[in-house]
Formats: sequence, C-alpha cells, structure tokens
Amino acid sequence: MSVFIIVEIGINHNGDVEIAKQLIDAAIEAEVDAVKFQKRTIDLVYSKEELEKPRESPWGTTNREQKEGLEFGKEEYDQIDQYCRKKEIDWFASAWDIPSVHFLRQYDLKYNKIASAMLTYKELLKEVADERKYTFISTGMSTMEEIKVAIDIFKDSECPFELMHCNSTYPMKNSDANLAVMKTLEEHFGCKIGYSGHETGRIVSIAAVAKGATSIERHITLDVAMYGSDQAASLNVFDLKLMAKDIRTVEAAIGSKEKRVLETEIPIKKNLRKH
Repeated sequence: MSVFIIVEIGINHNGDVEIAKQLIDAAIEAEVDAVKFQKRTIDLVYSKEELEKPRESPWGTTNREQKEGLEFGKEEYDQIDQYCRKKEIDWFASAWDIPSVHFLRQYDLKYNKIASAMLTYKELLKEVADERKYTFISTGMSTMEEIKVAIDIFKDSECPFELMHCNSTYPMKNSDANLAVMKTLEEHFGCKIGYSGHETGRIVSIAAVAKGATSIERHITLDVAMYGSDQAASLNVFDLKLMAKDIRTVEAAIGSKEKRVLETEIPIKKNLRKH
C-alpha cells in the first residue's frame, strides 16, 4: 500500500480562506493524499485566564483575539469543503474538543485525527472512535501506557486506526526524531505506524518512510517567516513537492523482502560469470 501523505495546513492559513486555498492548491500540485486542518472551540480549549493574557498579534493585543483570529467557523469550512470537493482532494481536521467533533460531522469526512495534545482526553477519543472512521493518532508527549489506553478505546469501538510517531517540539531537532521507536510501537501494539514531523527539512520524513512509515504528515506554509507558531516547523511549497517526490522514490526502491534475480540482471550475470 502506498504511503499516505497528509499536508497539515492547521492554522497556517492565518485566518484567511484565500491562503488556505493556496495551500490546498500546493498540496494538489505535490500529489499528496489529503489536507488537514485544526478545529477548536476557543472557550473550551483555553481557560478564561489564558485568553485574557496579553499577546500582540495581527488581530489585537490578547490571547483571545489571536486565537479567534486564527479560528475558522462554518462559513470558512463550507468554502474549504466545496473547494476540496471541486479539486477532488480529501480534507479532514483534528478536533480539540467534543463540540468541534460534532461540528465536523456535517461534512461527512473520510478520516479523523487525534492530535498529540488530545491523546489522553478519553471522552473526546470515545466520541471520535464511535464514528468508526479511519483515524490517525499522533503520539507526541505520550508514554506507552497512555498510548495503550487510547488504543483500547478505539479497539473497543471497532474503529480502524494507525499510530503516528511524533515529537511535539516546534521545530524539532533532527537528533530528537527517535525514528527507531517506530519499530517498537509496531511490535508492541501490532498496528500501522506513520510519522508526523515537526522538523525544518525533509530528510527525517524520508528516513521515516525508509523505516516503514505507512503515513507521513507535515505542516505546510507559503513562507516560514509568516506570522504563526507553526510556520517555522513547516515545509514551504517547493520543499513539499520535493518531499512528496522523494517519498514515492524511496517507496518504489524499498521493494519486497524476497531475494530474487531480476530480469535485467540475467544478461549481466551470464556475461560476468561466464568464466
């Protein structure tokens, strides 16, 4: 099966649907499988005290104004849904609270995503698992015990899923990738293992494919210097295309576990071994 490539637009649209559409177009040009967003109910995800904290942003001087400026509502998601259907690319989103799970249901999406931050939110996991849609579960900041609890919820609901190895620093140092743990997760939990990356380049994601990742998720941006907490850990449009191309190349090169003599080797074998 082909590696499933997810372009994480997240909140890198900076509250602008036209930027979101440009990022969708970039994902389509890179020939990836899906684009992803994030959905939050601001007053549930953040405390009143947190929202009142001062924060300079293009939308004002408080955390609330910044969070609300970045958050898409129904009007924007209606446009995204129509645009993706027209362009024939799947989209989905990670919900950070239960009302956001309910909000996303109106779009009849194929996939769900559990963000690393939500992995221990059991009520949300149960709500998502009850939909029985294929779900990508990121494992950043999580212990093996915490991951097992989450998996058990999905198994109890008979909801298909795969884990995504992840380090939740933004941006992540390449030396912190710990890709070897992908094999540990696969052996311990007996499921598919993808990789959700927050590094600045492409090489770690390519290496994850070589290590057997079944899915790759990377943030995308029009410019890493744009306003936003996730921009620096994102790929620009050019690097996204290169990464997608490299993934398909590595994927083709991996081949099978069977040792065999290729047809193209036979005449060379006859020539070089004739003595």
